[in-house]
Amino acid sequence: MQGGSRVDRRLVAMLVADVVGYSRLMEADEAGTARVLREHRAASDPLIAEHGGRIVKTTGDGVLIEFPSVVGAVQCAAAFQRLMAERNARVPRERRMEWRVGIHLGDILIDGEDILGDGVNVAARLEGIAEPGGICISEDAFRHVRGKIETEFRDGGEQVLKNIARPVRVYRAQLSSAPGSAIPATTTLSLPDKPSIAVLPFRNMSGDPEQEYFADGMVEDIITALSRYPSLFVIARNSCVSYKGRAVGVKLIGRELGVRYVLEGGVRKAGNRIRVTSQLVEAETGKHAWAERYDRHLADIFAVQDEITEAVTTAITPAIADAERRMAMRKPPGSLDAWGAYQRGLSHVGKFNGKDNGLAQGFFRRAIELDPSFSGGYGGLALAQVEAAGVLQRSGLGEVLRSAEAFARQAVALDGGDADARACLCNALWMRSDYEGALAEAERALAMSPNLARGHANLGAALIFSGRSKEGIEALAASIRLDPRDPLLPNRLNLLALGLYFSRQYDAAIEAAKNVIHLYPEYPLPYRWLAAALGQLGQTAEARQALNKAIAVAPAVFDLYVRNRVPWHRPEDHIHMLEGLRKAGLAEE
Repeated sequence: MQGGSRVDRRLVAMLVADVVGYSRLMEADEAGTARVLREHRAASDPLIAEHGGRIVKTTGDGVLIEFPSVVGAVQCAAAFQRLMAERNARVPRERRMEWRVGIHLGDILIDGEDILGDGVNVAARLEGIAEPGGICISEDAFRHVRGKIETEFRDGGEQVLKNIARPVRVYRAQLSSAPGSAIPATTTLSLPDKPSIAVLPFRNMSGDPEQEYFADGMVEDIITALSRYPSLFVIARNSCVSYKGRAVGVKLIGRELGVRYVLEGGVRKAGNRIRVTSQLVEAETGKHAWAERYDRHLADIFAVQDEITEAVTTAITPAIADAERRMAMRKPPGSLDAWGAYQRGLSHVGKFNGKDNGLAQGFFRRAIELDPSFSGGYGGLALAQVEAAGVLQRSGLGEVLRSAEAFARQAVALDGGDADARACLCNALWMRSDYEGALAEAERALAMSPNLARGHANLGAALIFSGRSKEGIEALAASIRLDPRDPLLPNRLNLLALGLYFSRQYDAAIEAAKNVIHLYPEYPLPYRWLAAALGQLGQTAEARQALNKAIAVAPAVFDLYVRNRVPWHRPEDHIHMLEGLRKAGLAEE
């Protein structure tokens, strides 16, 4: 070391403290913040001396203190936080100077008056994950204070700390909730304005340590995959890991993390097979919203991990969407917030009748009134308007398509990173025959959220109507696999029949159309494709029957698509459709 100073080692308790939001405070009032910091330090100096501490160094808004005793370090930290809370009680919230404290017991290097080493780094990282006004200590420190001081601690589980090789088990001080206290003993976070989820560490039920890595890797991948969904608020992995190995109820987890849903599960290995169970739980009620079991052969452990991760994430988002809509339906309309009104609107989309469509548009407009900056309300309104014009014939087609595109563009303008809004704009563009623009928006949506079912569906439609039916069918199949309970499933299935017809796979088109009709007999669009495909194959009697049904179910819709060419049908595709319908018995104009 420089200066010939002697380097030695010793075991000490290290306390690192730092001011929360110091740069913001300095920017607002540099002179005042510097003065308050000096006053705080002057007030705390007697506490440090009383508990045997030595200030090693200060770094602007931070301080490093060493103690010969962990008990002394923790008692000093608790007294310090109580003192700061009392001083802050007389200060407006935006001007309060709150501190975070981290404490670790470890071996350090002595360099003159300075101390160095990994132990100091651990203490600094613990300070970084402490709550404002809180204290976070390592397991090494906790073992020396347990039962010796009045302050109670909550096990925070193992945490991965930046630039620290191994995870560190941490404990968080449960400080007094007396008036003026900086933090309560148990923190309850408010729920975000969209569905929120925490993925807990999966339990290793086989006793095989190798399965621990399998389970941890799968959970990490699930968190990463869910984070790509714009409609979800997903808690980061480090916060979820803190619950590993702890028996904590989902209600408490929901309050502590501020989430509505908790995903939990377990892994069990038996011979060459592995079983993974997972369940999605509503934190507030403890009710299961979804559960599944996966049994796989362990031919390739990483392939199995990827397969199960994809299966779980694919199933979760539709399950949450269903739960959200059920939750919204239980509330009186007058008590709905913007998200709830949006969910109520979605519950009426896809019913393909005038009453439900009117209700959907009303709820989406209500969402916009409640929160004009919420992009979902505009996207939902665009979707409902297209349904009203394209299926129900409630408005002039050209006018409503222009309106739908305007609402979709407004959704994108409000949140360009919202993949749902991008997918909605894709829908509006292909319906106006802007296939190139629609494909670009679909690609943007799926780049943001690769598993977005609506993104794949609208990509499929844009591909089919632009003349790339084979690719479009593949995209639609991906959409249906991702969300098999989509309220717009009749539309998705009809597009499959249409794509098969355009690609001249008439047998498959007949089967697909019959499937839609079987599931949704009141939905008018597939009868036309069934009649056209049957006509192309010369099955005249059945084709005429389907043609008559297509006309009877919705005469105005039949006229829209047959007597006039809709904008999203290319001229050659419209001629191809008419050819099949004439073979089915459609009279020449």
